[in-house]
Amino acid sequence: MSAHDQLLVVIDPVARRIDGESVRIAKDVLCAGAAAKICLPDGPEEFSRALTRRGGRRPVVVGDDHALLRAVAALYRGRELGDEPLSLVPVGSVASVELARSLGVPTGAVAAARTVLDGVARPLDLLADDSDGVVLGDLCIPAEAAAAASVLHPASVWDTCRSLVRTLVRPAPPAPAPRAHRLRVEADGVLLSDLDDPVEDVRVRAGDGAAEVTVTHPRHTGAEPLRTLAKVVTVSGPGFRYRADTLDVGPVRHRTWTLRPKGWALTLPPAGPPE
Repeated sequence: MSAHDQLLVVIDPVARRIDGESVRIAKDVLCAGAAAKICLPDGPEEFSRALTRRGGRRPVVVGDDHALLRAVAALYRGRELGDEPLSLVPVGSVASVELARSLGVPTGAVAAARTVLDGVARPLDLLADDSDGVVLGDLCIPAEAAAAASVLHPASVWDTCRSLVRTLVRPAPPAPAPRAHRLRVEADGVLLSDLDDPVEDVRVRAGDGAAEVTVTHPRHTGAEPLRTLAKVVTVSGPGFRYRADTLDVGPVRHRTWTLRPKGWALTLPPAGPPE
């Protein structure tokens, strides 16, 4: 039996808890089509350790987007991500497997398990940062919404009634406008925005051989979003948070993301992503 037919199936504990039936179906299909070693880790550390000690078996993850990202991060830190393709059987709610769906993995247990057995490895780009973090889909640095604050003072019954009437008569206050970042954004060494040029939103996505960078200025300035392609994106500022795929990170003061062309491979259906 070839190494291609020998699988290490790592089943995320969250998947076992929320949808045991889909997990069982995936196991049955995989075990019927290959020599599959089933691993049932109890937590993130065991999950990562199982992948790095897989030997010559092909890694298969059964779980949601968080499980996929955990697997990619573990293999990347061990400098093993490009050694062989990763396979995924998405298990979770529709929202929790959105990244998997966007990458082209079937979201049904049977179809996904069959793709593990009969699919093809497709090289994909990713973004790697200077803290060993990875981004497979979208990176977003949004300005936080300004929190509306109110102070309640003691008042008489009459004052309370008058306040209630004013509330009922007056229109509702508008939603708080998003705050602007004070960020320095560079793409391949070219300055896109500096600390004195506030931005509302910065987005980066690994494209086909280049990262797509979009910098949006506050709406009241009337400026169109700035878009460019780059291999290296650096953002710095007085402390900012960002969302990498489904993970929230920060605050940090500096981060550099570098495109890794074909930095990993995912097993996908031979005919391409499902409709």
